[in-house]
Amino acid sequence: MKNFSDVIDFHGHACPGLALGYRVSICALKKLGKHSVDEELIAIVENNSCAVDAVQVITGCTFGKGNLIFKDYGKQVYTFIKRPSNYGLRISVKWNPPPESDREKRMWKRYIAGDRSEAVLKAVHERKSKKINAILNEKDSVLFNIKKFRITVPEEAVIYPSIRCTLCNEKMMESRARVKDGKIVCIPCFEGEI
Repeated sequence: MKNFSDVIDFHGHACPGLALGYRVSICALKKLGKHSVDEELIAIVENNSCAVDAVQVITGCTFGKGNLIFKDYGKQVYTFIKRPSNYGLRISVKWNPPPESDREKRMWKRYIAGDRSEAVLKAVHERKSKKINAILNEKDSVLFNIKKFRITVPEEAVIYPSIRCTLCNEKMMESRARVKDGKIVCIPCFEGEI
């Protein structure tokens, strides 16, 4: 099984969001089974935060395989469904970070304002490390609300033929083609972006 350092290697740095995604994913696998080799596990993520990188690495659910579905709700909520059982989990983050000192709050404000001085970077790193350690060492019951349910499983990913846009000559999925002035075109050419 992959671990948190594998997630950091994929993502590029350690952060609290990545740690939450790691813990969400470990929680899902404990209840639903192993890393998804194909499409036997589905993840529906309701944000595009750092956490989603951890979901991909730990669960094996990816955009490319079609078993990672993104819903842009801006919520720290993750739904996992096991095929063919229709059994699922909805995991929402309820965790509250450890309280911050006035100094930590001041340093964070300076960082957000663009201050990258050594003192500010050190304080921000310490703040992140404290949150990461808290997340990695907390019980699932403190971090998450977990709901079990049965659901109609989304269809497996469909592989569509590729065709070329008559304007830019780039390949596109046939199902995404548009018609503009009687020509088969891609969405960017249809919308005048290229």
